[in-house]
Amino acid sequence: MELLSSNKSFGGWHQRYKHHSAVLNCEMVFAVYLPPQVEQGQRLPVLYWLSGLTCTDENFMQKAGAQRWAAELGLILVAPDTSPRGPGVPSDPEGAWDFGLGAGFYLNATQQPWAKHYQMHDYVVHELPALIEAKVPVTDQRGISGHSMGGHGALVCALRNPGRYQSVSAFSPISHPSDCPWGEKAFSRYLGEDRACWNDWDASLLLAKASERLPILVDQGEQDGFMQDQLKPEVLEAAAKAIDYPLTLRLQPGYDHSYYFVASFIEEHLRYHAQALQQQQP
Repeated sequence: MELLSSNKSFGGWHQRYKHHSAVLNCEMVFAVYLPPQVEQGQRLPVLYWLSGLTCTDENFMQKAGAQRWAAELGLILVAPDTSPRGPGVPSDPEGAWDFGLGAGFYLNATQQPWAKHYQMHDYVVHELPALIEAKVPVTDQRGISGHSMGGHGALVCALRNPGRYQSVSAFSPISHPSDCPWGEKAFSRYLGEDRACWNDWDASLLLAKASERLPILVDQGEQDGFMQDQLKPEVLEAAAKAIDYPLTLRLQPGYDHSYYFVASFIEEHLRYHAQALQQQQP
């Protein structure tokens, strides 16, 4: 871990690091917020935040206002990038913003040339947490959350790895990527044209057969221009109702897809995670 920057924030420290990822075959940057309790020698639970299309770690850390509440609640925040980057990492040949760099979709690609680098699921679920747990004073209690493509990632990470996370939430997640333009474009290239291979990366389909009943909190803005064609929260809700899964889906009147929306409800999400994570501590 090479420290790139360190800024004091609400009595704690926001830090950016660079490291070589063996899983992604490139250099990666991620951000950590260490609440003031860390300087008092406390080990704290950790919340992983997954950002959306075109984003990096900086969008959440600079726009969501999460540090204030993380400092109060005693939560360490970790924000990875949204895709592999650097020399030799392929992107959309036409330079589109919804595929390639900034659009890793938190899955493990099986198709070339993407498979060599685009293994974001293994990076987020295994490699980065192993690094964090070796270098940062976290407990073994993990939560995960995210926005848009990152909301999709958070749900998929939790649903594919029962027992690994003690809390999960999402803002405006891509709930049914197998049946939306963003998801179909990404899945067909990363995973191939066989749609049966897509099922393991679709939150609504994973939820329908979930073995764990980890409660899920989802907030969705009703004025989100992507809700109908790209996000499809109603599909996730229907899957949950069909098996009596503990999903709380809140439709928020007037809110859109932006970080103004995320910032408006991030306190409630952090309190939700803190309650679940702190209850689990010995």
